[in-house]
This record gives sequence, structure tokens and C-alpha cells, in this order.
Amino acid sequence: MIYIGTCGFSYDDWRKVFYPPELDKRDFLAFYAENFKALELNSSYYAIPSPRLVSNLINHTPDDFKVVVKAFRGITHERDEVSEEHLKKFIAAIAPLSHSGKLAAVLLQFPYSFHHGDLEVVYLDRLLCLLSEVPTVVEFRHSSWMKRRVLESLQSHAAALCCVDEPRLPGLIPPEVTRTSALLGYVRFHGRNAAKWWNHEESWERYDYRYSEEELGEWTSGIRWLESKTDQTYIFFNNHRAGQAVENARQMAGLLGLEV
Repeated sequence: MIYIGTCGFSYDDWRKVFYPPELDKRDFLAFYAENFKALELNSSYYAIPSPRLVSNLINHTPDDFKVVVKAFRGITHERDEVSEEHLKKFIAAIAPLSHSGKLAAVLLQFPYSFHHGDLEVVYLDRLLCLLSEVPTVVEFRHSSWMKRRVLESLQSHAAALCCVDEPRLPGLIPPEVTRTSALLGYVRFHGRNAAKWWNHEESWERYDYRYSEEELGEWTSGIRWLESKTDQTYIFFNNHRAGQAVENARQMAGLLGLEV
């Protein structure tokens, strides 16, 4: 089964583009869930989800709604002596979401500075062991991780590799469909704004990109293959500027013959 959604939902610049202009921001989640069956929660990167947020995700979405929770940056980006404690608090925070049946996975998105190395391999292995009871997706940003032994390690942990579409720049992950988990397939569309990927003043500039239908079509056969090899396949769009993610998510659904 394929789920399609966006990376985050609480964007003010989605008003008039996706959200009605008069809609209270407290109702964004319920409105989003009327249009998509899955969400990649982005705010959890900046702070461990509060009980109120987790409760809203459970109570203001349909029973079959799925949520992927992006790991707190203290786990994936800071990687210091308290990172393991952050992870334990993070797991405890999202436990009610897991018990509700709406937790699809935890996404470990590592930065470009996280290169393949002995210490980094040990660190990743430790995180995956701690997350053994939770479906997990790993996104690398540096191409040094694209090695057979890394993929085999993910497979041994039943962790899904996040396949990505992003600018074709040296050092970034190439656009390839790979499966390392029978449970999950995962693809994130970041946009192809090569000019702003490294040179930007605001983080959103990197993801300011609208895919053409031809560009999305490059992925459809790979996504169908991934669907055939996994129980659930998730497709999320991170090109969130001005609601472009919503537009492209709907386009991709159309190309795959799915309803949103």
C-alpha cells in the first residue's frame, strides 16, 4: 500500500493555497487529514513532541491515518553525550502514538556532515538497537554511506533506507530506489533547487522547488517496485514553500492512480 503526504503541515504560507484563509491554525491538522492519509511530522526535529501534540495527532485524525515522526535534532545532529537520553525521552513521548496504531515510523535524518566512519557506524547501530521496537527509517545526506555493508546493516535491523530526490550535486545521495526493509519503503522529495542547496540565507530556500509532471514520472516505476516489495510505502514531499509540496503530492497520487 502506498501512502502520500507532505513533510510538515503547519505552514502559514499554505493559506489560500491549501488552507482556507479563514481557517484557525488549530484546525490545520484536521483539515490536512481530510486531504491526506499520512503525515511526516517535522516539528519534532526542533523539539521532542509534547503530550498535547501527540494527543492531537491521535484524536484529530481518522483511525487509518499514519504519522512518521522525524527524530529530534539532539539525536541526529548534535550527537553528544546526552543524545541517548534525548532518544529515550523521544521514544517515551511518542509511545501513545505507537499504541494508537497511527505511528508509521521514526525518521532518523542525518546531516551532510555525518560521513561514513567507524565512530559513526557504531553510533548509528546503537540508535537502531534502541529503536528496535519501533519501525525506523534512515536518511543519509552524504553519499559515503551508500555501501553494500551499510545497506546490509540496515537490513539486519529491519530499518528502511530513505530514498531521496534532491539536486544532482557531488556528495549528495543519488536518486535510486533501494529496499532494506520488508515492512517499509520510503521516498522523500526535497526538490532540485541546486542553486540554493548550499547558498541560502533561509532554510526554506533550499526546498523552494516545484516538480514538473515529467520529473515526478521518473519515479513512478521505482515506487511501484518498492510497493511490491514492502508492506507499506511512504512518499513525502518536502518542497514545502508556498504549498508546492501539496501540489506535487497530488500530482504524484494522480500518476500512481491513487486518491487523496
